[in-house]
Amino acid sequence: MTASHSPILDRIAGPSDLKSLSDGDLGALATELRREVIEAVAVTGGHLGSSLGVVEMTVALHAVFDTPRDKLIWDVGHQCYPHKILTGRRDRIRTLRQEGGLSGFTKRSESVFDPFGAAHSSTSISAALGFAVGRDMGMETGDSIAVIGDGSISAGMAYEAMNNAGAEGRRLFVILNDNEMSIAPPVGAMSSYMSRLSDGPLGKLGKLGEGLEARLPGPLRDHARRARALVTGHSAKSGTLFEELGFDYMGPIDGHDMGQLLAVLRTARTRATGPVLIHCCTVKGKGYAPAESSADKYHGVSKFDVASGAQAKSRPNAPSYTKVFGAALADEASRDARIVGVTAAMPAGTGLDILADRYPARVFDVGIAEQHGVTFAAGMAASGLKPFCAIYSTFLQRGYDQVVHDVALQNLPVRFAIDRAGLVGADGATHAGAFDIGYLTALPNFTVMAAGDEAELMHMVATAAAHDAGPIAFRYPRGEGTGAPLPERGQILEIGKGRIVREGSDVALLSFGAHLGECHAAAARLEAQGISATIADARFAKPLDRALIRQLLRHHKALITVEQGARGGFGAMVLHDLANDGLLDGRCQLRTMTLPDRFIEQAAPDAMYADAGLRSVDIAAMAAQAMGRDILAARR
Repeated sequence: MTASHSPILDRIAGPSDLKSLSDGDLGALATELRREVIEAVAVTGGHLGSSLGVVEMTVALHAVFDTPRDKLIWDVGHQCYPHKILTGRRDRIRTLRQEGGLSGFTKRSESVFDPFGAAHSSTSISAALGFAVGRDMGMETGDSIAVIGDGSISAGMAYEAMNNAGAEGRRLFVILNDNEMSIAPPVGAMSSYMSRLSDGPLGKLGKLGEGLEARLPGPLRDHARRARALVTGHSAKSGTLFEELGFDYMGPIDGHDMGQLLAVLRTARTRATGPVLIHCCTVKGKGYAPAESSADKYHGVSKFDVASGAQAKSRPNAPSYTKVFGAALADEASRDARIVGVTAAMPAGTGLDILADRYPARVFDVGIAEQHGVTFAAGMAASGLKPFCAIYSTFLQRGYDQVVHDVALQNLPVRFAIDRAGLVGADGATHAGAFDIGYLTALPNFTVMAAGDEAELMHMVATAAAHDAGPIAFRYPRGEGTGAPLPERGQILEIGKGRIVREGSDVALLSFGAHLGECHAAAARLEAQGISATIADARFAKPLDRALIRQLLRHHKALITVEQGARGGFGAMVLHDLANDGLLDGRCQLRTMTLPDRFIEQAAPDAMYADAGLRSVDIAAMAAQAMGRDILAARR
């Protein structure tokens, strides 16, 4: 029988099994756990670098604290793979991010060891304080521990939570995972501040820090005290920012040194009475050479070969929408010096890295701070610049108040490039761009567009660049385009005008956005059933092309709207407009096709749209039903 290469991990059914291990065995367990994470993500793809960076921390936290009674909350949650393995999910770890498998983030419905779900950043301290209040008011919960990265702690919500927690004075623990990386390298003054703190090996935790120092050998003890005074400003009767917010501060410590981690966590757990921040310095991608040497530390990877680190990426048939946007914007910027880009820690993910490579002084990465990014863009628009605020649909939700109050209310011409519109696959419901159509079309002054293909996206970039009358947004999906021929340069579209892309006589399919291809496939299915279909590309949800809609209504027996968004979006705008003119009572049957009123779980994008009932076969069936034909016949 071949000996197991993970003999300690094989004995771990849950965190309680860590209590009987020696400190040396816990260190060996971390080595085995890191190997298990690498081998699992090689099969599934996922967030590798961030998970490798917290392996020792995960082991130490579960060894010292009493989970699930103690609530361990991972900020974002993309670093939780080691946590999932140690909490009874090792047998399913190779189903990560797959249909029916484990989520790539923490998820309350998945395990009692996931007390709070996450996938967006900077929520953990707020949630941990909520659990602390619950404990103090008699709920069945123990300590609460938030693990937050140096990228996530740059967001305002984290500081709002720390300010509140410091004022409350309740016992809770914040572990600052400082790897000097978020997704892209972190930016801003806070990152520089964290780097300066990291120059010393030990900080202050009131008497906790002094107690830890007391156990060190003489020369090390003296050095630690000098370093603590340097880091905290204690000699000048001042403290770190964290101490000024009311936290006891300990650190920086080596987040990969099991001895340091266990000593600090045990001391903190034994003696803390109020809020504590423990500053751990880690290496993203730790222990896997290809990740450590990669610029993004293998933040998000596809399936890969463990030995070489080579990722199995299929060759695209067409350029991605993201790249088409980035190239088109850079081209427009070459002709207009007022064009600038704003991103929230996602320059490559949004395609703004293409603009940054050509005009580095004209791209601003604000870090994980969407609220600030939106108002920052509003200020630039007010100055006369042409800001393109490139933020994923699901992340733009975080800056919605600023979109309303600072952009729409003042009618400022901020251009919103909304990537990841629609369903996005393995990241699941937390990253689905389902709601932006509804939440933007509700706002006065806004113009809202969606690209039917990548050529249309180029036209919308040009249209947005030329639009100074107010805020304008355009949405487009993740992944490769349709293969549509790309123009040399995008054309400026007439605001509020759609287009007919296929003429028919029986039923009209009115598409808003990237489901245009599915509408073409549905039309082919209908034609096989003897039903002639017109296809129209709305282009605009606001303002609507009212003339086009009424033309379709007059000349067809059924009109079906199709969109990659939730109820209350484009279809609702069409129905509302027609109802106000008394046009819903005619001979034309109207139907709207949207995402259903539920969250769609992770799967391949095609499978997610099948679950949502938005495949070409579903569109054809809806059209046939509206025509009074046999639905089953349309589905064959």
